[in-house]
Amino acid sequence: MNNVMPFSEILQLISPAAEQHIEMPAGWAQGRAAFGGLTAGIAYQHAVLGVAANQHIRALTVSFVGPIEPGQLTLQRTILREGKNVTQVRVELLQNNAVQLSALLTFGCSRPSKVRVTDTLPAEVPPREQGPAFPKTKLLPEFAHHFDYRVSVGGLPFSNNQSRQFGGWMRFAEEQQPISVGLFLGLVDAWPPAVLPHLSAPAPASSLTWTIEFPEPLPSDKMSNDWWQYIAYIDYAADGYGHTHSHIWDDAGNLVAISRQTITVFA
Repeated sequence: MNNVMPFSEILQLISPAAEQHIEMPAGWAQGRAAFGGLTAGIAYQHAVLGVAANQHIRALTVSFVGPIEPGQLTLQRTILREGKNVTQVRVELLQNNAVQLSALLTFGCSRPSKVRVTDTLPAEVPPREQGPAFPKTKLLPEFAHHFDYRVSVGGLPFSNNQSRQFGGWMRFAEEQQPISVGLFLGLVDAWPPAVLPHLSAPAPASSLTWTIEFPEPLPSDKMSNDWWQYIAYIDYAADGYGHTHSHIWDDAGNLVAISRQTITVFA
């Protein structure tokens, strides 16, 4: 995988222009499409370059409309509303004259408030030494080779483990960059859908929608190759769809993000 363009370098292809074209590289496949965490990271990077520096990402909602493939990718940014405190942005990624990803992003600056509820769900992820890594088999998607995992909550995908929780520890395998939101989105989405451990044989699954919220600005002292903690919980799964939410903490147990996904599974 050494000849594959790193995640961070792909994000560096993006300029402040409201509409632009970049070349989507190979080496990041997730089935027949590009890895969703990478395309979400591209959408974020395109959005943030059009927003005031004092406004931090608060929420991102992505619809994965169609498969993005290697080749030319068109990025379009629309500022829906720019206020003193909050800016709303829409980003669309297009290939073959069709929207393949649509994202709504909310940025906001911090301001004084009488409301303060900061007690958060503690990280109760067992030590990574207690969890296996993903086996390096042909079943492992191409993009997943760029990450390290330790599954210490629930079971491995396709292990017939019926736990409603799934997760453990994650980091970039080779990137050694200060963490950014774009890189962080790749980390979070690197985890397979939480319904896959319930299966006893491989089957395709993918994200339809993904919403991720950031209670605080991402810690600036962390690196992409630091370990991060992740637990996903299945709220409901039936009729070929799954609904999950997850929490992500840094290695010290500080809550960093809250995530929710709607998943399709073909089994």
